[in-house]
Amino acid sequence: MKPHWTLDEIEWDLFDASRVDADTLKAIKAAAMVEFNATDYVTYLRQVFGSDSEMMAALEQWGREEVQHGRALARWATLADPEFDFEDCFARFRAGYRLPLEAPGSVRGSRAGEMIARCVVESGTSSYYSALRDATSEPVLKQITALIASDEFRHYRLFFEAIGRYQPSEKRPVLDRIRVAFGRVHETEDDELAYAYYCANVRADEVARTPYERTQFSREYNQRILRFYQPRHVQKGVAMIANAIGLPPQGALARCAGNVLWWIMQARGRMASSAN
Repeated sequence: MKPHWTLDEIEWDLFDASRVDADTLKAIKAAAMVEFNATDYVTYLRQVFGSDSEMMAALEQWGREEVQHGRALARWATLADPEFDFEDCFARFRAGYRLPLEAPGSVRGSRAGEMIARCVVESGTSSYYSALRDATSEPVLKQITALIASDEFRHYRLFFEAIGRYQPSEKRPVLDRIRVAFGRVHETEDDELAYAYYCANVRADEVARTPYERTQFSREYNQRILRFYQPRHVQKGVAMIANAIGLPPQGALARCAGNVLWWIMQARGRMASSAN
């Protein structure tokens, strides 16, 4: 199956360098590497769903589309910064950050749990690219992020439907599903995003003078991305997560969680800005 769009469909000739924001460019460089790294996730998921040929076919397609996201973002970043060497940056990222590919099965404990975790990720990326689409005025980036946001929402639906396939036999209780979701949200604090940002924005000849430090580069990354969001992006993401774990997506609990998350994101954005 082919992706829903190709790089040739993007109107690259509309690129407007005068509308490139330096901080947005730094965030895009990091996003390109995380998206392009999807092949590792497919390798891991193959160990979880390998006996389900239908699901694996869908996951292989998901992986190809994620890699295409990385290629599109990297090409845009190179237009904005011709000195950006994506291949070199990605090689350094791969050398310093690897997923637990040796895991014999799902680190979430079940296939339904794995799909809940994937729904959490797709909720976050769908909200992120939607926020970036609405925030940028650069026409090519606006087109790319709109396409990616649409893909991520479609991926969410794929994983959400898969929960319905596995949950009846696994019978994971709501509290357990909440634990899986919170666990995956917490994992966003690991090295992946911070290290991707570091490798994308610290040149190879600067590494000796600027060693990687998670707190610093996580703060720099957050400073650049949190400003994109509006309350509607956060509420939509939270509603999607609530739906995945079996809670009313428009219920009082989801709305309250969305309000709290919005407050936390704003506070973190202010802290990141004041620290730099």
